[in-house]
Amino acid sequence: MLLSLLFSQPLLFAALILGIIVALSVHEFSHALMANWLGDRTAERMGRLTLNPLAHLDPVGFLMLLIAGFGYARPVPYNPASLKNPRVGSVLVGMAGPASNVIMATVFAFVIKAVYPSLGEENLLVQFLFFAAIINVNLAVFNLIPIPPLDGSKALLAVFSAPQYARFRYALETQGPFILIMLILVDSFSGVGIFSALFQTLGHGFFRLLGIEI
Repeated sequence: MLLSLLFSQPLLFAALILGIIVALSVHEFSHALMANWLGDRTAERMGRLTLNPLAHLDPVGFLMLLIAGFGYARPVPYNPASLKNPRVGSVLVGMAGPASNVIMATVFAFVIKAVYPSLGEENLLVQFLFFAAIINVNLAVFNLIPIPPLDGSKALLAVFSAPQYARFRYALETQGPFILIMLILVDSFSGVGIFSALFQTLGHGFFRLLGIEI
C-alpha cells in the first residue's frame, strides 16, 4: 500500500502524494471550469473554481487512497438545467476531468523525456514526474468507467436519455455506486487484479505511444 512507503522511502512517498494532490485538484477544477464555461456558476459560488487542493480533497477519500489504493475527491456540484445544452453539457462537464488528466500526463511525460538523460531515474524530480504521469493516466482511465458516480457514466446516461430508458437510468444512478464498490472490493481481495492490469497496460501503452521507454 502507498502508506508503507512513508517509512521505507519517505521522499518517494512525498513525491507520490504531491502527484496525487496535483492530479485530483486539476481534475476537479476542470469539472468546475467546464461547467462555468457552459453557463452554470454553481461550482464557482461554492468555491470550487480553484486549483487550491483544500477545496477539492476529501479527508476520508484521501485516507482511503493511502490505505486501500482507491479513494476519491469531493465531487464538483453543478446544475445541468443551467447549462446551455443540458444533455451535451453534462457529458462535457464529466469528460473535462479525465481530459485534464490526459493533458497533464502528456506534459509530464514529455518533461521526463527531456530531463531523464541528464538526471537519471534516481533523481527525485524524475520520480515525481513519472508518478505524476502514471497517476494522471490511471485517474483518467478509472473515471472513464461508465458506472455512476464516475465521469464516464455521464456519456452513457446521455446515450440512454430517451424516456423509455428512464427505469434503466434510475437503476444505474441509484445502484451504480454500490456496483462500483463491489467491483473494487472483489477485484482487490480476490487477487484477480483487473484494475491493476488495466492501469498497467494502458500506462505502458501511453508511454509507448509518446515514444518513451519505461
